[in-house]
Amino acid sequence: MSTIGVIFDLDGVIVDTAKYHFLAWKNLANDLHIEFTEAHNELLKGVSRVRSLEILLNIGNVTLTDESKQNALISKNEDYLEYIRKMNADEILPGVNGLLNELDSQGIRYVLGSASKNAPLILKQVGLLERFEGIVDGNSVSKAKPDPEVFLIGAKRLNLKPENCIVFEDAIAGIEAANKANMISVGIGDKDTLSEADFNFNNLTEMPYDFFARLTQQKIKK
Repeated sequence: MSTIGVIFDLDGVIVDTAKYHFLAWKNLANDLHIEFTEAHNELLKGVSRVRSLEILLNIGNVTLTDESKQNALISKNEDYLEYIRKMNADEILPGVNGLLNELDSQGIRYVLGSASKNAPLILKQVGLLERFEGIVDGNSVSKAKPDPEVFLIGAKRLNLKPENCIVFEDAIAGIEAANKANMISVGIGDKDTLSEADFNFNNLTEMPYDFFARLTQQKIKK
């Protein structure tokens, strides 16, 4: 059994559901007469649903009662679910299946660590649910990224110390959470945006074949 383990974020690493989040948030924004752009949507990446609503309301300078907020969250999620129920294996991002196969061949265990409360459904839709040893999602945590709680729980699921875990993330908040957890952080996406990550790749297809072997040998952690 390998001495290291991997924790994957979901959105932007395994699949790209950001486009569906954007459409659902935009539908809600339209209902609230708030102008919501793709640039605004970047502010919501990697944060909880409740915090995302707060950001949206701040953008539009709109105030809602607690009851209205709950109704807005339900409406947004129902829209989002309609989109993801149509997902299939074609939406798995490039390099994911190859990476999971490589991890399996090396005996490296992996779990999911995502803010999404719909993570199990998404993984089921794309045919990856049974491959993960565990799922830590928005239903499992009380604190959202950049708090490291989601990743620390992931380490426990792997029965590993945090410093022996490698986190794959596409969001600044996720990289910050991984670093706070004293884990090895791998940024997937723009290197300048994810400059705090220990390693950076534009996508998973860029990873060298011996990446995990080198980590195991060197036990790299800044």
